[in-house]
Amino acid sequence: MAIVRWLGEGELFSRFDRMQREMDKLLSPYRSSVPGTSPAPSGSGIYPPINLYDNGEVFIVRAEVPGIETDKLDLSVTSNTLTLRGERKSLEVEKGWNFHRQERDAGGFRRALTLPEMVDGTKVQASFKNGVLEIVLPKAEQAKQRKIQVTSN
Repeated sequence: MAIVRWLGEGELFSRFDRMQREMDKLLSPYRSSVPGTSPAPSGSGIYPPINLYDNGEVFIVRAEVPGIETDKLDLSVTSNTLTLRGERKSLEVEKGWNFHRQERDAGGFRRALTLPEMVDGTKVQASFKNGVLEIVLPKAEQAKQRKIQVTSN
């Protein structure tokens, strides 16, 4: 009989994150071959970087997208998946100037984020300030936690 070690939730997700980063590194040379996309900007390997918060009533997603015009951003929500698409234009340099370092890539990106619960897509709001896109996603009524009153007989 084999002994099987069970992973805790935190360790399991840590391993999935590491595996996703490794797959991103392996597949990054081929991303430009995906129809309708350009290679994602480099850096951590996942662009744009996103933070996800939850207060019981709404999810808040904050994405860093500096240098991107709001008309070049496209958001969509389906069930519990938020999809963010956009494009950063390449920087033009004057004739006679040469790049010595170029870390801010240009091109299109697509990022899909699976939320822990269903959201009400009709009430989603988005705002953009100082290069940070903030998306407020109210939870669907069936996903909200409810307090149940216990009565005595």
